Amino acid sequence: MTDTTSRTGIVHLTERQPTVSGPEMLASLVPPPQFDTATFESYRADAAYPSQEEAKETLMRFVGRGAPLKRGGFFSRAKKEPELKPGVYLDGGFGVGKTHLLASIYHAMPARRKYFGSFIEYTALVGALGYKNTVDLLKGADLLCIDEFELDDPGDTMVMTRLLGELVPTGTRLAATSNTPPNALGEGRFAAQDFLREIHAMSDSFQTLRIDGVDFRQRALDGHAVVLDDGQYGEAIEAAGATRRASDDSFDDLIRHLAQVHPSRYIRLLTGIDLVGLRGVHQLVDQSEALRLVAFVDRVYDAQIPVIATGAGLDGVFSDEMLSGGYRKKYLRAISRLNALTHSA
Repeated sequence: MTDTTSRTGIVHLTERQPTVSGPEMLASLVPPPQFDTATFESYRADAAYPSQEEAKETLMRFVGRGAPLKRGGFFSRAKKEPELKPGVYLDGGFGVGKTHLLASIYHAMPARRKYFGSFIEYTALVGALGYKNTVDLLKGADLLCIDEFELDDPGDTMVMTRLLGELVPTGTRLAATSNTPPNALGEGRFAAQDFLREIHAMSDSFQTLRIDGVDFRQRALDGHAVVLDDGQYGEAIEAAGATRRASDDSFDDLIRHLAQVHPSRYIRLLTGIDLVGLRGVHQLVDQSEALRLVAFVDRVYDAQIPVIATGAGLDGVFSDEMLSGGYRKKYLRAISRLNALTHSA
């Protein structure tokens, strides 16, 4: 989608019908703007959680920058360096810096060809180009970084497992983040029985690094999304539209529109947008709608676009039933990000 309209004013996301070609998808497989300059040095490990510093040191060795493991003295038996697996898998809660570390790997790895994308972006690439063409394009890549490796259906499980299974033997190294350990993918979400063998085989390609900690986004926040009344909202939209480009949509209209756009194109809905405005927020009752909103929030957060809203707080859009189900971690991550985005507005 080529953006030729004015860079200021008020627009409606529901009027946008973004398209994106396979080559454009491939070219966009780079870290989000907020992680353009992410490095291991700029990662601030929390001293209260030693696993953060330990993970950073392991990842620095993974890209060839870390110091070798300490060995014993003259009379001590030398410790053997652990064999490096072709992939590293960062497992931990949301807000502990996994994506920052993943982007640090991308920037630090001396690679001729490397790609960085969300799980959904890679599966969308397969959908756009076909499986064989995707394998041919990615084969020979030195590094694949996969953010939020959370599998929501058996079809995606099979596609990604096959894809990685074809790339790893050719020398491609892998780095992934997730809120779920690789040998537990699918648990609580779908009947993974038929896919356990593939999931466990994929798990063997990764060294799993557990990263503990608390959500850094909530350390300076009061824990609740900011809500505006109608007057405040109107003034904020008008002020933003006078100098930048703001979107203004009803919550219900946006939710309906997201069902008509493939999640891989959500980022194109946001092209040129400096502020997202949502009117009449309320709790969702349909899980498909909720998961589409999660995918949309991820793209808004990647682009670091502030959000303003009226109605119910955006931290209350997921029901208690949803928050206690198999997608719990996805919803909690979205709430964390929505809180941060409404405060940044």
